[in-house]
Amino acid sequence: MKFMFALLPMSVLMLISLSMHVTVQAQAPEIEIDLTATDVISQGRTGTCWSFSTTSFLESEAFRITGELHDFSEMAAVRVIYPEKVERYVRYQGKHQFGPGGLSHDVTHAAAAYGIVPQSVYGGGQESDSYDHGALDGVLEAMAQELVKQSGRIDPAGFDAVEATLDAYLGTLPESFEYNEKVYSPVSFREAMGIDPAAYVTLSSFTHHPFDESFILEVPDNHAQGSFWNVPLDDLEEAVHHALENGFTLAWDADVSNKGFSFRDGWAIMPETAASKEEWVSLSAMPTEPTVDQSMRQLAFDSQENTDDHLMHIVGRAADASGREYFIIKNSWGQGNEYGGEQFVSMAYFRHHTIGIMVHEAGLPKELQKAMGR
Repeated sequence: MKFMFALLPMSVLMLISLSMHVTVQAQAPEIEIDLTATDVISQGRTGTCWSFSTTSFLESEAFRITGELHDFSEMAAVRVIYPEKVERYVRYQGKHQFGPGGLSHDVTHAAAAYGIVPQSVYGGGQESDSYDHGALDGVLEAMAQELVKQSGRIDPAGFDAVEATLDAYLGTLPESFEYNEKVYSPVSFREAMGIDPAAYVTLSSFTHHPFDESFILEVPDNHAQGSFWNVPLDDLEEAVHHALENGFTLAWDADVSNKGFSFRDGWAIMPETAASKEEWVSLSAMPTEPTVDQSMRQLAFDSQENTDDHLMHIVGRAADASGREYFIIKNSWGQGNEYGGEQFVSMAYFRHHTIGIMVHEAGLPKELQKAMGR
């Protein structure tokens, strides 16, 4: 088929391309909720989706609170968290997760410990949309392993060397800066944006822990051993609907290493009944998805079919002509699809593949806030 297309005249190819583009756009679900967010950007060749997604989430939070949209630095949180990763790895004598990954609570922790700065103030040493941390990740891992080898005689200067390395690659974090003709510290800027790190909560839904209690989520990138409030699956989905309907976006952690997640096509659907990926580009042919219940979700997690792969930002909701609803997510893989880098995530996909969510406590249903003691 590829060779047949290659033989067609350019004018015909352009007509086919335009026709396909119009078809896809015409089949897009009708937007029900579209909350304000910054433009989609790319995390580049880094493992820092946790910072890109959650920083985007905090940008939308600042807009919700102040009415102004600002571009925050993703790399500032990375610069804060990476030394903590090295120290934790060494304290666990090398028997702990080490790598570029993380979760949403790492960003709110960084905001609490250091603050927030604009992207224009701290770019992280490289051009936005062109980040490449391959060399940095390798150097940090080697330094961490070398410190572990020095067990019994670890020199604190080794950790100073980690800081110096991060400064060389990412830049030194500013203590103060001028922005929009005002002088801020990272903390005063965070406060001016209305961000209270303690107001953000993380939720998940698994039966190997009791419901209505917090638990430490057992995924490798939870290096900080952050706690999640455990709720039944129906309540988890309802929490997202409630937040969106009341003007709150959410950070979303999910498994995307499956054929149902297609950034190129702009969809994330349960793939079991899809005959081919071509069905994703036309709602009229979209397959009927399975009903996802609590036990199905748990089995997928226990069997490690579902793993902690990628964090994104839920910014809205849409519905197709048949009434099937989708959450709209902002990815961090650039704008290279029909929807400018956003995707439509079906409810079945969300229920089956979600690892966890983060939301402002005020965005939760009142009864859930009460149960959590918020």
